[in-house]
Amino acid sequence: MPATTTERQLTIGGLIFPGLDQCDFTGPFTALSRVPNSRFLTLWKELEPVTDLNGLRLLPDTTLREAPQLDVLLVPGGKGQEGLMTDEVVISFIRQQAAGASYVFSVCTGALLCGAAGLLQGRRATTHWAALDVLPYYGATVSTERVVVDGSLITTGGITAGIDGALQVAALLRGDTVAQEIQLDIAYDPHPIFSAGSPATAPAEVLRAVQARTQALTDRRLAAGRIYQAGPAV
Repeated sequence: MPATTTERQLTIGGLIFPGLDQCDFTGPFTALSRVPNSRFLTLWKELEPVTDLNGLRLLPDTTLREAPQLDVLLVPGGKGQEGLMTDEVVISFIRQQAAGASYVFSVCTGALLCGAAGLLQGRRATTHWAALDVLPYYGATVSTERVVVDGSLITTGGITAGIDGALQVAALLRGDTVAQEIQLDIAYDPHPIFSAGSPATAPAEVLRAVQARTQALTDRRLAAGRIYQAGPAV
């Protein structure tokens, strides 16, 4: 696939926030930080450490206000995404970066933040399987593919799909061979011991248990989507 010349240094940035799922960020970081002639910046409102939903602390490199124009913006998800859907600082940052970036790349429910920024309107997109029903409220055409490329927007399914998406982004930036070299370097050759990674393959009792644990959060996300779709009160 076409790729940019390696002569120009690329700036890739990843949004972090309290309550993100760190794998949404660190999985793609593992691949994208290996893109030749690029730098990777970790971004948040302040420079204080950010704690993910399970307690892992991540350190921002720069603030949203001081961030340069990025070539690629990574938007992860996680439970903390819910609290940012009406955060105008974060949503405006995503919207402004998207206007000048080559690609916006969301992982898991990071797609919903992109939706709140208006980036999903009229585009194919995916997200975590438990949040797929939320996407239409943001104008998206839902796909259940693991990675979806629609022009400058790349969206992926839940959490670990971010590694697949990052390799796709690497291929778009520097070509298929470079992406394959990165894949080999990180030994990304998954052979899971179970086949329960998708609602289509998980045992029924496993699916019911996980759906029950996530239902309240899913309901809140659906409610936020309805509010967005309804538009501002007059």
